[in-house]
Amino acid sequence: MAGIVHLINGPNLNLLGQRQPEIYGRETLEDVVRLCQSVAGELGLTLAAFQSNHEGALVDAIQAARGVAGGIVINPAAYTHTSVAILDALNAFGGRVIEVHLSNIHQREAFRHHSFVSARADAVIAGCGVQGYELALRRMARLLTG
Repeated sequence: MAGIVHLINGPNLNLLGQRQPEIYGRETLEDVVRLCQSVAGELGLTLAAFQSNHEGALVDAIQAARGVAGGIVINPAAYTHTSVAILDALNAFGGRVIEVHLSNIHQREAFRHHSFVSARADAVIAGCGVQGYELALRRMARLLTG
């Protein structure tokens, strides 16, 4: 369980590489998952990846990680700023949580400056593009091995 990490991506991340590449980059979600699988393998972690545009499906994915995964790396996307349900699900998860954002949410519109998820996250990585996922997995490996 400790070496299992769930990678959860929220709404519109399925459009990475197509949607506002000047903000989110040109890499696709498939590129992100491939990178994360490679880094996880290097670190001795097992990765399970999930993406949905639906809040309830994200809550279900977080709940499914309970008792199975040692950690969650999550980019809740727009739900970062609106979803108490995702925060509540993360609060019910006993493992480590790292929040990732491709862009620096603090340099963007004021409504993006607040994250409900950050209240539960063990770490927050923002503004590093796709590399943020790699950084999150490296930090997660450290957190899981103590």
